[in-house]
Amino acid sequence: MKKIEVFDPPMCCSSGVCGASVDPVLPRFAADLEWLKHQGVVVLRYNLAQEPMAFVDNQKVSSAIKDDENALPLILVDGVIVSRNVYPGRKALAAFVGITADDLPAACEEQGCCCCGEDAADKPSKCCG
Repeated sequence: MKKIEVFDPPMCCSSGVCGASVDPVLPRFAADLEWLKHQGVVVLRYNLAQEPMAFVDNQKVSSAIKDDENALPLILVDGVIVSRNVYPGRKALAAFVGITADDLPAACEEQGCCCCGEDAADKPSKCCG
């Protein structure tokens, strides 16, 4: 089972989906992580403002931040940094954990709906896109 870890910059809450002005990327990314969980991927997410020791205790993360103060967010898969300074989309996240693009619609059909909440049978072209 693959494990993805997200090391977020300091945010007001664990997902960053709070406050008056929410970056539109953050709700999409949170939904994509939830989708990964439904695919059997272990997802762990750390916020620098709330869990600073997770950043200090992970040597790769602390080194990356020391080398580049703009490295966050950092995405690790099974302990390897696969992305930095950007919230990747669902297709990139799927590729990081070894789910191919061909697997995406089938995974949604097994759940009976698309990840956006639409019925896969009604809108298969939008399923997990």
